[in-house]
Amino acid sequence: MKALVLGGCGFIGSHIVDQLVASGHSVRVFDRYPEKFRPPVSGVDYLFGDFRDSMALIEALVDVDLVFHLVSATFPGTAELDPQADVRDNVIPTLGLLDAMEKFQVNRLLYLSSGGTVYGIPEVVPTPESHPLRPMNSYGIVKTAIEHYIELYGRTRGLRYAIIRPSNPYGPRQAHVGVQGVVMTFLNRVARNEPIEVWGDGKVVRDYLYVEDLARLCVAAAVSEKVGVYNGGSGQGTSIREIIEHIEAATGRTLNPVFKPGRPVDVPRSVLDASLVMNEFGWRWETGLQDGIRQTWEWLKHRTGGP
Repeated sequence: MKALVLGGCGFIGSHIVDQLVASGHSVRVFDRYPEKFRPPVSGVDYLFGDFRDSMALIEALVDVDLVFHLVSATFPGTAELDPQADVRDNVIPTLGLLDAMEKFQVNRLLYLSSGGTVYGIPEVVPTPESHPLRPMNSYGIVKTAIEHYIELYGRTRGLRYAIIRPSNPYGPRQAHVGVQGVVMTFLNRVARNEPIEVWGDGKVVRDYLYVEDLARLCVAAAVSEKVGVYNGGSGQGTSIREIIEHIEAATGRTLNPVFKPGRPVDVPRSVLDASLVMNEFGWRWETGLQDGIRQTWEWLKHRTGGP
């Protein structure tokens, strides 16, 4: 099977590429830039271009059996700055992708949505896939809109799709810029001997999933040919204060976080019910939070040459 990974040079995409290669699949990557943290993977076909460029997408789709759509032009913390750009750079190019896939008779799609933003403030925790979608920010609204369009193309044009709503992925190769990913953001500040900054009182709860576990789930769902929407999480909630304790244990440092006013876009508690993917795909997360943070810290130290 030949897989096209849109966004395959990014954090999650690079780990999906690893899983596909290890499973013996042929892989083509389409992204704007090469991977930041490692050289090209042997045997992978790399194409570079803009997701909004319809002709570049058409070239990438040639002789492809399966598409992983991981591209997002925004992050949860940045989408609010320009909602029009959020729609223009995410929704409209995705519609172009769906039309191109239909034209080239590529009818299998794995889309990476967002389990942390599409549900809004949940009525049930852990939150199942059947929960109403009530996103509270532009990022979640756009993810929800794309999900609806994918489901529309499934009903009307024969698209066979799997939508994964991940919780909060973390792990090696996550960017250090601080706009997404509290674990890597905090670890990077520790490596730089900078203070930890926390929005709110540190009691916000999230569901954290090691990136290799998420990549395994994405590949399992994509090659299964099953159609549906699936949560990708651990089913366990961890507060920011607990994350800080795990980081202290992994790094051997004592942290003194600086608490800042909370943000209205932050959902107080988000934990995903992962029972469906466990039953449908036989998937289980394998890396616990303490081990995952330790492995991420070791990777970061190697990258930065730290002690």
